Amino acid sequence: MALILIRGDNNSKLLNAIADIERHAQLHLINDPQKIDAEFADSIVESILNAPLRNKSKVATSFFVREDITLAIMQIKKIHPPAHVVVVSDEYKEYASLNKKLDEAPVFRGYYSNKAQKGTELKDYKSNISNQRRK
Repeated sequence: MALILIRGDNNSKLLNAIADIERHAQLHLINDPQKIDAEFADSIVESILNAPLRNKSKVATSFFVREDITLAIMQIKKIHPPAHVVVVSDEYKEYASLNKKLDEAPVFRGYYSNKAQKGTELKDYKSNISNQRRK
């Protein structure tokens, strides 16, 4: 299970980045993305990178994915999302503070998982039409 932090300029870029992570990186979200304070997210990334950020973010979100940390990093490296994506390992001290913030953070609005549609199945409409013609 890996903790993902996404920073960006606006909600649209974050939503596209989340969709890219699901569709193209083929990672599975465990929970709904939750809104994180942008300044807090920037401070976490600065601490992890040990360097000042060139651009400050305006919005941020975080969520867990089912895959392990190494696989999450490798899959995210293959895609080019429109926002800054960071996999926060449990080896970093910031992991605990971010995880604690997620407990009280509101849900990041506007996102729905295309993969989470449970109970849907394909219907074979042709078989219904051919059955009706035979009668």
